[in-house]
Parts: sequence; C-alpha cells; structure tokens
Amino acid sequence: MTPAVNLAKKAKIAFELHQYQHDPNVASYGEEAASALGKDPRQVFKTLLAADDAGQLYVAVVPVSGKLDLKALAKVVGAKRLNMADPKTAEKATGYLVGGISPLGQKKRLKLTLDSSASEFDTIMVSAGRRGLEIELSPQDLLSLTQGKAAAIALQ
Repeated sequence: MTPAVNLAKKAKIAFELHQYQHDPNVASYGEEAASALGKDPRQVFKTLLAADDAGQLYVAVVPVSGKLDLKALAKVVGAKRLNMADPKTAEKATGYLVGGISPLGQKKRLKLTLDSSASEFDTIMVSAGRRGLEIELSPQDLLSLTQGKAAAIALQ
C-alpha cells in the first residue's frame, strides 16, 4: 500500500479505497477520477502545491471542479505571493508522482489548506498516493491527519 493508506490505517480512521483504470493520455487526473468513479466533481479533491518566492511549499486541496485561488491561499498562509510549484519539486517534496500526489503521508510535512467547500460533504475523495487510487474520508479526518486548516481557497 501507499504511505497515504498506511497513515489512514495507523490512525484507525474510517476510510474507503476506490480504484479505477488510469488512462495515461488523460489531461486532468482529478476529472478522470470523478468520472471513472461516478462521483460529483465537487466531492473529489485534487492536491496542488504552491511555492512562495523563497521556495517554501504549501499544499492546497481543492475540488476538481474548481481552480486554486493563489491570492486566497497566499493570504491564508501569510505569504506575499505564491506560484504553482514546479512538478519535479512537488514530486521530490511529497514522494508522490504528479497525478497521484496525496495530501496524506507526504515525505515532508507541509502546511496544508483544504478548501472550505469540503465541509458540504460527509466524505470527500483525495488521491491515495498513486494514479488510479482514491481514498474517501471525512474532511475532519483529513485535517486532523495533516494538521491542516480549512479556508476558502478555490475558484468555482
């Protein structure tokens, strides 16, 4: 199993795994997951990394139906300005491949912000650490396991 799944098991939280056949030619990993699993794209979340000018990384978890508001995230984390992190940098920091980056079980613990829209659902889905594998858990458990916080950081 992946570090994300191992963390959820160790914490003894309620979760469910969902697998699907990943298409390597797909452009949007999150939309692929929502479609393949027949889930509402507002309930399936993607994990993105942003960096400040000094190279400090921040994790943002937003619905696949929306986009990350970098200005809102910068305000939440107290950064002057943020840009999307380089994919190779994101992979190195998290230990996961792009398209399979999980907010759980990352190599380095980074500040995590979950879009507040997650509170509309009893459970949400995030990557479980590889393309084609999602973990469904409560938003509260995700925040607890990552020591994250919720804030409005997505543009719909």
